[in-house]
Amino acid sequence: MQAYLDGIIEQFRPITNEGKVASYIPELEKTDNNLLGITLIDTKGMIYESGDTKHQFTIQSISKPIVLLLALIDNGEEKVFEKVGKEPTGDPFNSIVRLETFDEHKPLNPMINAGAISVTALIKGESKEEKIQRILNFIKKITHNQNIKINEDVYQSESKTGYRNRSMAYFLKDFGNIEGDVDEVLEVYFKQCSIEVTTRDLAYIGALLARDGVDILTGERVFSARYSSIVKSYMATCGMYDGSGEFAINVGFPAKSGVGGGIMCTVLGQMGIGVFGPALNKKGNSIAGLKLLESLSKKLELSIY
Repeated sequence: MQAYLDGIIEQFRPITNEGKVASYIPELEKTDNNLLGITLIDTKGMIYESGDTKHQFTIQSISKPIVLLLALIDNGEEKVFEKVGKEPTGDPFNSIVRLETFDEHKPLNPMINAGAISVTALIKGESKEEKIQRILNFIKKITHNQNIKINEDVYQSESKTGYRNRSMAYFLKDFGNIEGDVDEVLEVYFKQCSIEVTTRDLAYIGALLARDGVDILTGERVFSARYSSIVKSYMATCGMYDGSGEFAINVGFPAKSGVGGGIMCTVLGQMGIGVFGPALNKKGNSIAGLKLLESLSKKLELSIY
């Protein structure tokens, strides 16, 4: 396995030159385009890694399924589904068009930005500081990494340039989807997206989902199998932005990408996978990371379809 991972990192690293790092968040534009890494953690706790796996990067949209889990734990699924739908959109992650055209004026799913902001608003806490700390603590727990922190430079960059996210949030507030102060919700959202992780952190979360919420190291049930199923279903249908259908055909297991270059994957009963490659394709997914996962899926016959 180690030789295979080393081989595909070497094989696909040149593809990073065909993509571009995210530039709409200015701080992300400083990332080295050629970085590439992958970590596999199976459900017995065995770890296989290759490439730039120690490099820290911001989690961005991969925070969406994680915060969804915490929102489900805090509120239950009935309350969560009052705020977000269950259908893929086929639109870019930052699209606002469906908010106005959908009769219920709620986001179609929590993997797009509008839906994720609605979910962040559900996190319990007496203050914005308590809410983001609860998100941080949850991620520390499920990654077994107590050094998880927010990248303040990326947070400031996101906050200063997040005009479309602000417009979505105020639109949602106008229709009663968001309760509480909009600016506080947005601050928590921008901070959750700016949390720094590594490929190993993502692989641990993927492995936790692969075991339906049972921690692979401690044996603790962190969340119910039902919540695990909900989150994996969203990842499978909406997790790769408007490239989710293509990913299902070419790779074939639940995954969630972020414009920081990360991809978090889960293979039921088998493993979690974390990938990092900041050079993105036009849909916002890691261009070389997709190739790594397609090769891996075919090699190990991991597709669930």
